[in-house]
Amino acid sequence: MPGRYVARMAASDADVEAAQRLRHRAFIEEGGAAPRADGRDRDAYDDICRHVLIEDRTTGDLVATFRFLPLASGAEIGRSYSAQYYDLAALADFTGPMAEMGRFCVAPGRFDPEVLRVAWGAMTRFVDEEGVAFLFGCSSFHGTDQRAYADAFAMLRDRHLAPKRFWPRVKAPNVFRFAARLRRRPDRKIALKTMPPLLRSYLTMGGWVSDHAVVDTDMNTLHVFTGLEIGRIPPARARVLRAVAG
Repeated sequence: MPGRYVARMAASDADVEAAQRLRHRAFIEEGGAAPRADGRDRDAYDDICRHVLIEDRTTGDLVATFRFLPLASGAEIGRSYSAQYYDLAALADFTGPMAEMGRFCVAPGRFDPEVLRVAWGAMTRFVDEEGVAFLFGCSSFHGTDQRAYADAFAMLRDRHLAPKRFWPRVKAPNVFRFAARLRRRPDRKIALKTMPPLLRSYLTMGGWVSDHAVVDTDMNTLHVFTGLEIGRIPPARARVLRAVAG
């Protein structure tokens, strides 16, 4: 029996606008950023990305959205949204296909974990169909007060920093260098509770993060660069993802 939610690719300008309006609700209105005059969160990357909509089968409501930017290899990484904020020169020699996943959000008030499961299923289908070898993006924490996420950042420092060969370097003018500055030992329970669900999912698959967070006052977030080599996903986890995707 089909589940409650279904994922599909945007097929029209109206679909993209619906995604932008949901993003405005989730990122701008709920996140405390300055409102956009037209009630849409949009940027130049929307025109070159593929957009995914996750809808409630019973009501037709849009409950989540995200976008993909396919890249032929690391030689194109300068085209990505993330490259505005991070020096990604260490990834320029990556030879396989890549994809940037961004602007993931869930409708405010929708707490069903099935939404995230369906989202990962859609991501898995895209990765398999496009032969993606490396998935990346910016993982955001709400607000810009790093003290609220001290345990989460300490856990990232201890367990999940990028391998040296892919190390993202500082580019943005305002960053929090948590790997260098934090001295606390993380409380695992608090760390997991305050970490964004999407980032937790990346980490369970073997993903890693930059050693610093960008302070984005425009979006009222802190975000870390997040990378995932598809070939390094644990086999058991990969089987689960493909079962969901199927």
